[in-house]
Amino acid sequence: MIVRIWHGRTSFENADAYFDFLKMRALPDYRGTPGNLAAFVLRRLDDDAAHFLTISHWESLDAIAAFAGEDVTIAKYYPEDDAFLLEFEPRVQHYEAI
Repeated sequence: MIVRIWHGRTSFENADAYFDFLKMRALPDYRGTPGNLAAFVLRRLDDDAAHFLTISHWESLDAIAAFAGEDVTIAKYYPEDDAFLLEFEPRVQHYEAI
């Protein structure tokens, strides 16, 4: 199994709206991709920002490529992310899990 981890940051004021967006748009996209075993969002609120981690579990790199594109190291963004994110991290991390 491969675990894919992405980090994003939004303003504290947008934290709830972005969390809702992830639940309604991003998570169904992850979970609807063949080869996805699970997908979760973690949120941590700081004084001036909210940090989000998406953690998804995949059967293979081919399954990730079906979700994210040929270069699986590049983060997948949605057009709606422009309204929320303070920065766009270009890469994700992958870990093998046993």
